[in-house]
Amino acid sequence: MSAIVALLLLLLWTFETCYSLLRGSVYPEQISSLKEREWMRLLTAPFMRQQERWQLWSRAPGLLHPLHAKLVILNGSRYSIQSTKQFIGNVAAGSYAGLFGSTLISWAAGEPAVFYIGIICVVVWPISRFREVGARIERRKQDILLALPEVLGKLMLLIGAGETLGKAIYRCQDHRQERKHHPLYKELSRMCHELDNGVPFHMALESFSRRCAVQEVAMFTTSLLLNYKRGGEKFRLSLQQLSYTLWDKRKAITRIKGEEASSKLVFPLAVIFLVLMVLVGSPAILMMNMS
Repeated sequence: MSAIVALLLLLLWTFETCYSLLRGSVYPEQISSLKEREWMRLLTAPFMRQQERWQLWSRAPGLLHPLHAKLVILNGSRYSIQSTKQFIGNVAAGSYAGLFGSTLISWAAGEPAVFYIGIICVVVWPISRFREVGARIERRKQDILLALPEVLGKLMLLIGAGETLGKAIYRCQDHRQERKHHPLYKELSRMCHELDNGVPFHMALESFSRRCAVQEVAMFTTSLLLNYKRGGEKFRLSLQQLSYTLWDKRKAITRIKGEEASSKLVFPLAVIFLVLMVLVGSPAILMMNMS
């Protein structure tokens, strides 16, 4: 049974791959920048064709549009719909390869249970990949919220020392190597580049807020846009009130991270406790049996 299923899977993939490559419509020039390896391109070609054939994007917009929005947040505004289709094709190809591999192992070892494990993996793998995207979005949001109070604190100090808002924002950049890929400082540096290129201040701030896609950053930019022209005491007070709110958010996130870390330690500690119980109790049990 496993041998027949493995052969059918191989023949189906071979047929779809040859058909897709002969048509030449799966990899247009628009996605040549994806830099996929040749073996990955061959593996995902049938699944890219099936997406177009079944019009998956128009039939499941409630599932795919939120996924595309999350991938745009993670990869930048240049991340196209075609790139999201490629991501879905890679996920489907991974599930198919897992099913084919488990079928081969089941046939070679004579264990039907391996085949059923492969079927379970076909369902679990896409769910885990999509959940991973959501987890990356959440980690990105937490990183931004943890760094935003520091940026606001620097901004308040520089403005209080007599700097203009534009120069203060430039000085808030962090060029240290460990902060090079931090989402907030990365977007802040991009905003400064936009200002250098002549983009108006309000447009650069709005673009910065959209790219971060965090509510607290939107509050921060809105406060700057509403009050930076006024200046004076009102501007300082508005930044100070926002600073209190952001520091409370940072404390809450730090507390949640601490609770998550402690909960992850429960299982290893329980295993260590059981091992110690066995090590301590086994000599006593052996002595009782000998006596």
